Amino acid sequence: MITRLAFFEGVIKPGREAEFEAYVVERLVPLWTRFPNVTRVQVMREVSRDEGAPAFPLMLAVTYTDAAGMEEAMVSPVRMESREVTKGLFEFFEGRIFHVNGSTLHLMA
Repeated sequence: MITRLAFFEGVIKPGREAEFEAYVVERLVPLWTRFPNVTRVQVMREVSRDEGAPAFPLMLAVTYTDAAGMEEAMVSPVRMESREVTKGLFEFFEGRIFHVNGSTLHLMA
């Protein structure tokens, strides 16, 4: 398995928190769960962070069957659609989005 992590670094515009969360849940999660070869989708909101750490109001972890499965998902029509829909987040969010791909070294049950 391989997991693609998305970090939404920045801030939600003041007073727009509920709109941001609703947009993620109603518009983006349904797309992310339709990516080919997905075995798990985790969407996390930041609840606290260490002093001096950057703000990540949203983090996303999408796990795929394997690297080939992830590559297939990266060029799928649903991913292209999600990229367009993600642009709408910037109405509520100021910052940047970046991705990191990783494989699990150890899993604790």
